[in-house]
Amino acid sequence: MNEITRQEATRQPQVQESEGSRDERDRALQPPVDIFEEGNALHLLADLPGVTPESLSIEVDNNLLSLEGEIRLEMPEGMSAIYAEVRAQRFARRFTLSHEIDSDAIEARIENGVLHLQLPKKPSHQRRRIEVRAA
Repeated sequence: MNEITRQEATRQPQVQESEGSRDERDRALQPPVDIFEEGNALHLLADLPGVTPESLSIEVDNNLLSLEGEIRLEMPEGMSAIYAEVRAQRFARRFTLSHEIDSDAIEARIENGVLHLQLPKKPSHQRRRIEVRAA
């Protein structure tokens, strides 16, 4: 399991890999991800070549974000396999969301094999400027 948190001292987003069970890691691919911060949101990009929106499941339960699905490459019509390493592969990644993330406002899109999740921060955790007035 991964954890998306904030380091209070440096105010930088942090992702920590968790061990998880050996069986869970062996059964499913873990697609590579990048996480960036921009303004009032974090952006998670995951490489998922061959994945369609229909074969992808994204869920949030409490503060646990789960990405799961299956990559299924079909045999080209009229061909038979002599040697095949590519087959249906299940993938899964899990992240623990920081208390700063508004899980009700998460948005997802997939384009050219890249999943983009926008994880907005709650308004109470967004940076805001305090106006100083003369007395």
